[in-house]
Amino acid sequence: MPLSVSVRLSIMMFLNYVVWGAWYVTLGTYLTQTLKFTGTESGAVFGTAALSCMISPFFVGLVADRFFATEKILSVLHLVGAVLLYFLSQATTFGSVYFLLLAYCLCYFPTIALTNSLTLRNITNAATQFPLIRVLGTLGWIVIGLVVGFMKIEASSTPFLLAAGFSVVMGLFSLMLPHTPPAAKGQPASWRSILGLDALVMLKDRSYLIFVVASVLACIPLTFYFSFTNAYLNEAGFENAAGKMTMGQMSEVGMMLLMPFLYKRISLKAILLYGLLAWSVRYLFLAFGNAGELSILFYLAILLHGICYDFFFMTGQLYTDQEAPAHLRGAAQGFILFLTYGVGMFLGSLLSGVTVDAFTTYQGDTAIRDWKAFWITSASGAFVIFLLVATVFKSKGKIRAQQEVAVAGD
Repeated sequence: MPLSVSVRLSIMMFLNYVVWGAWYVTLGTYLTQTLKFTGTESGAVFGTAALSCMISPFFVGLVADRFFATEKILSVLHLVGAVLLYFLSQATTFGSVYFLLLAYCLCYFPTIALTNSLTLRNITNAATQFPLIRVLGTLGWIVIGLVVGFMKIEASSTPFLLAAGFSVVMGLFSLMLPHTPPAAKGQPASWRSILGLDALVMLKDRSYLIFVVASVLACIPLTFYFSFTNAYLNEAGFENAAGKMTMGQMSEVGMMLLMPFLYKRISLKAILLYGLLAWSVRYLFLAFGNAGELSILFYLAILLHGICYDFFFMTGQLYTDQEAPAHLRGAAQGFILFLTYGVGMFLGSLLSGVTVDAFTTYQGDTAIRDWKAFWITSASGAFVIFLLVATVFKSKGKIRAQQEVAVAGD
């Protein structure tokens, strides 16, 4: 692969995740502290991302794969998204924020699949080259998180404006990416293939069925973290919360580098259980930590992100790829993403908001939240999923080393 292609793909990943990271982490703080939305309203707003993840496979499968070059679609989506982000920064009512963010998410979340597919179609060795390019996305998330924290704009609408600016840059830069014509142009399309429903045959394997159920359930405590941790840390007086939360992505990068070593030595079931147990421990750290003498617990909760995410969700993607027949691998990945980032996180968004409100009382117009009870409830939910996998999931195998995959460039 030419160096110029590698550099352009890396910049693409960096910018794409800068756009997302600029507003996503601090959204809960802005909604609850500045706009004074209830927990239920804030959870519903977060659910727009999950709704978009359920809808985006239709868009990618019907439009991007069949009619237009990927780089041109990326450009249009980001430029339209920039306009929506600007209007979102001006919105203050629940209805306007909800529908503007839903419209924006419908533009943004297809870009995750599109940047992945564009990269895979323009590299020559997916196993070795893709991780090195994709990690720039995580670095972009870290950088913008540090910027937002340094600027102390977590409770303002400024993150939307930052995201809009970078979205314009990404929209224009997309036109400089390698030309990547639609891969399935002229091929017949069906709702079953677009949604990955051909992969339903894999659910006949009892262990994989348990894994799928656990994955959907695990997205519920995952959403509790993403929806309300920043708001909680700011309310607790944890200075520069957005910047410090990027340590979670730093730990994720480090853990990604360790995963091949761990896969050779630890069973699949053990890795999944460690990941789920880490979620319970993380929430207990949040419940009993504070911004003073127990701030170490907040730092540990953030640093556990690498284990929480990579041990369960990244491992799950590899497990899915390993178990799927060769002709169903693409469908299987689409199916598991639809269930987790779509169905699971949508349920988690709604439940997290309702749970926050259940532990909220009011003194006049001031909301008093029992965050300790909220996080203990989250820890309990994650532990129940841990027990489910520990008792029912029977696979004793390991994640096998993947073979190199050659991908023809355009």
